[in-house]
Amino acid sequence: MTAPTFATRLPAALRVLLIALSLLLPAVTGHMARAQEAVWLQIEAHPTLAEAEQRARAYAGAFPNVNGFRMASGWYALALGPYNAAGAAAELRNLRAGLLIPSDSYVSDGSLYREPFWPAGAQGLGARPAPPVSVQSLDEATPDADAPATPEQAAPIPEVIEETPQQARAAERDLTRQDRMALQEALQWEGFYASAIDGAFGAGTRNAMGAYQAAMGYTPTGVLTTAQRQELLENYRAVFADLGLASVMDEAAQIEMIMPTDKVAFADVTPPFVHYDSRDDSGIRVILISQSGGRSALAGLYNVMQTLEIVPPEGERSRSGDSFTLTGQGDDLESYTWARTEGGSIKGFTVVWKPEDRRVMQRVIETMQQSFRSTGSGALADVAGDEPEERIDLLAGLQIRRPTMSRSGVYLDRSGAVLTVTELLDSCERLTIAGDYDAQIVARDDALGLAVLKPSQRMSPVSYARFATATPRLQSELAVSGFSYEDVLDLPVMTYGTLAATRGLDGDEGRARLQIETLPGDAGGPVFDSEGAVTGVLLARADSDRQLPENVMFAARPDAMSALLAEAGVSASMAEGGATLTPTALSRHAADMTVLVSCW
Repeated sequence: MTAPTFATRLPAALRVLLIALSLLLPAVTGHMARAQEAVWLQIEAHPTLAEAEQRARAYAGAFPNVNGFRMASGWYALALGPYNAAGAAAELRNLRAGLLIPSDSYVSDGSLYREPFWPAGAQGLGARPAPPVSVQSLDEATPDADAPATPEQAAPIPEVIEETPQQARAAERDLTRQDRMALQEALQWEGFYASAIDGAFGAGTRNAMGAYQAAMGYTPTGVLTTAQRQELLENYRAVFADLGLASVMDEAAQIEMIMPTDKVAFADVTPPFVHYDSRDDSGIRVILISQSGGRSALAGLYNVMQTLEIVPPEGERSRSGDSFTLTGQGDDLESYTWARTEGGSIKGFTVVWKPEDRRVMQRVIETMQQSFRSTGSGALADVAGDEPEERIDLLAGLQIRRPTMSRSGVYLDRSGAVLTVTELLDSCERLTIAGDYDAQIVARDDALGLAVLKPSQRMSPVSYARFATATPRLQSELAVSGFSYEDVLDLPVMTYGTLAATRGLDGDEGRARLQIETLPGDAGGPVFDSEGAVTGVLLARADSDRQLPENVMFAARPDAMSALLAEAGVSASMAEGGATLTPTALSRHAADMTVLVSCW
């Protein structure tokens, strides 16, 4: 599988100094003559030579015709060219459409350019023909003025040294709607503006501007000067400068979207996902979702995604008929997942980041969502390349979120109250019943080693425990129903043994001793007699200096649980007796009331 094609632009400069031509005089007449013969595509400008040389070096990897000039203002311009006048406009449209140069690049006649500084030894401003370009209309190549811009794409603001409020308002009238929206976004980011990003400078925006001016030590006029606007935008863009927000075309997934390309790089394809792993220690990851299917497949994906470690259990979830959204908030990572059905396929993405980057990534997510586009009706094949290693804790290359410990439990009533062992309770941030239902501890008996849990929402178990009214005979056959392998299997396992004694080794009448070989996951599971009555609950193996034989286990007897159940407000149901059950019937009977209890 080859890596996807990146249609990546280099980040726009934080600022470009635009000086009115009427305020400047050309250095020499000869220079004016040469400028009329050739034009340039100015792409960036910087206040220092070191910064300009660094950016020129970066552009030189993609453009052999990048040049750098000191400007009359003292700034340093980066420009592509020279071109003849006929080809420059078409070249500008072509490069903008491919997002290869900043959206605010423009055609310059070079009249403001002075000494060249890049490439080394460059002299003069000679012309060369523009290379052939594909024919594309200006409407197709120019970004929509009303479309939301990424922080790096917002057009820079002209700079003047000082302005009166009247001059500031006059300069403000030259701003495009996109420029105005960018200012509102920056004010919102700084915490001064909380209304709609609409480009309309009403009372809310004016108050925000005044508050910003006051906070920065300026006179709060409610109208930002050109320098103040530039400062506000520079501070805003600096937060996003190292993300490398750029459009990525993934041919395998048939998805195009803006991504933080300086932070992620293509890793591999494991259907239905395309993985873009973090380039550094930022922890940012992007996963594209691409699979065939409609609403039913979308519902299945919605459930599966919530089992993955990249989607922590805390966070909002929403699903409609054609799309779903998952947010996850954990101590170590946060994530956002969105997917929708379209033309017989499901397309979407997940982005993962560290909690400390939440504020920045929320804005990045908006950009990713707004730029998301399906480039075809196809999707990833169900299998790509060699068969992946089969592991229970992996799904298409992603780690499945698994509990730290799971034990067994038994339903006590129709509401879903569960009796289980205390072994797994103390180290849990979250307890679940049957995998999906959050539960709380309502009563516990640490001496006995049992606790009662109740689900956060009412459940309707198929069956629940009915306790035996008499003690089984010694050496009678008993069976334990439990999730021996914890969360690996969906159904409990039946393990058979015998009743060795009606008391514990130290004479404890609340415990019965069993001769049976069980696994840790069985602890908390119900113990049945041959008629299906519950004669006890299997206890966890106690930590002790004495090592008992593997087949020596203990069960809490029903009469020892009465105080615990009363504290939990649960009424124990008693068995009425009946015929002996076959192993198959007993297994079905046990599965209806045995439940997995998990610690997360």
